[in-house]
Amino acid sequence: MKFAHMGDCHLGGWRQPELQALNLESFQYAIGKSIAEKVEFVLITGDLFDSAYPPIDTLKDTFREFRRLHDSKIPVFLIAGSHDYSASGKTFLDVLSHSGFCINVSKFEERNGKIMLLPTLYKGCAIYGYPGKKSGLEVDEINRSFLQDAPGMFKILMLHTAIRDAVGTLPIPAVEEKLLPKVDYLALSHLHIDYAKENRIYSGPIFPNNLQELEELKAGSFYIFDNGKVKKEIINLKEILPITVSIKNALSATSLILSELESQNLKNKIVILSLSGILEQGNITDIDFQKIELFVKSKGAHSLIKSTSKLHHLESESLIDFSDNLNIEERIVEKFLSRNSTKFDSLSELLLKSLQMEKMDEEKASNFEERLISEINKVIPQ
Repeated sequence: MKFAHMGDCHLGGWRQPELQALNLESFQYAIGKSIAEKVEFVLITGDLFDSAYPPIDTLKDTFREFRRLHDSKIPVFLIAGSHDYSASGKTFLDVLSHSGFCINVSKFEERNGKIMLLPTLYKGCAIYGYPGKKSGLEVDEINRSFLQDAPGMFKILMLHTAIRDAVGTLPIPAVEEKLLPKVDYLALSHLHIDYAKENRIYSGPIFPNNLQELEELKAGSFYIFDNGKVKKEIINLKEILPITVSIKNALSATSLILSELESQNLKNKIVILSLSGILEQGNITDIDFQKIELFVKSKGAHSLIKSTSKLHHLESESLIDFSDNLNIEERIVEKFLSRNSTKFDSLSELLLKSLQMEKMDEEKASNFEERLISEINKVIPQ
């Protein structure tokens, strides 16, 4: 038995045209590699698209790749992820499925408060799946799931979620792996990490999905299962070149940055320009980024990503590091509370959690506001 396992493709996700194109090229590489390796089928464990309603050009490009697999007689089994899932149940994954290019294996029934996952049978495999949802809403449901038995079959479970063993002590919703149904291969995505333990495999993203991932992962990935052996396939179509420049004077920063770039080989690379420091003269607007970008292109770079999150002004009242946007609200509140004592000190953490509630797909704004106010009222004493 030989199959490919990929996920977190996030097609259509990057705003920058060069990186959006490279994201697609990485997906095309994974499809081409799967065909060349003569896999029997492909698993896509969620977030094929970056949204439930991707741009038409993204759809055209994706259909073209699925047709390549279809013409090679390689079936695709997939589930929705937290990005391409829709509460209404209507997504463009259904269009792919109805076109005969893939099979959505998210089939289940509610029974006595539990969720029974139904198999999709293919050759000697029983493939089960459950979709990822926004805000980790799938976690509790997966924790109370079980499989409809398929005796003698090789069992694969496809999930788009976080499992506790992978996230450790991070305070995010996660499935307890000991509560998961027993299977031969657990195909996971959602966490963009390097994780392959026993039969539990996170595919990793096909292409890094943001600046931080470009710096940390430096490449995309997927896996090929070949008769019990699991091999990680690295997708590294462009070299990533991080360049950090410390600045104190914004008025002379442009020439300083150009001098640093001049000393580097930028050809065909993704250049990540990170500026840091406390400005004693001038403002960020005094830096001529247009001139810098033109220079980078003239040197043959593939693309330029600029980061000024660690560049602050000397007179800034609050020098907060905004590079870690996952915890930015907590750090702002901590900074405020260190200077101001209020009766809401003990409620701030609970209030932040309430404000992190997300609007559901196709939910009316008025209904979302009512839910949000209801949650806030539970925290703030009346």
